[in-house]
Amino acid sequence: QKNKAYYKRFQVKPRRRREGKTDYKARLNMLRQDKNKYATPKHRMAVRTTGSQIICQISRPTIQGDIIECMASSAELPLFGCRVGLKNYAAAYCTGLLLARRMLKSLGMDKTYKGVEG
Repeated sequence: QKNKAYYKRFQVKPRRRREGKTDYKARLNMLRQDKNKYATPKHRMAVRTTGSQIICQISRPTIQGDIIECMASSAELPLFGCRVGLKNYAAAYCTGLLLARRMLKSLGMDKTYKGVEG
């Protein structure tokens, strides 16, 4: 039997842990950076599939929370001439490519790494 003293000292888990959305141990291991790299951010790419589209993001962790550096969605593909399906394999590839080009442009490296022009 759990008595009143037990519930007085009981500490609830963080909200995202209770919801089963975040495994904080795995997240910490993924984001941990080597000490010899000092304060260099460790970027990661997240791909999310919704019911109708694919969303790709490049983010970096901070103490206050993650900062999204760059984002691309398959809903933007019709603007570039891709008119069929926003959730298939080809759309996922094109969305990742769009994200990579945007990230290169934001870093000022798009002139160095030219895409295939045809």
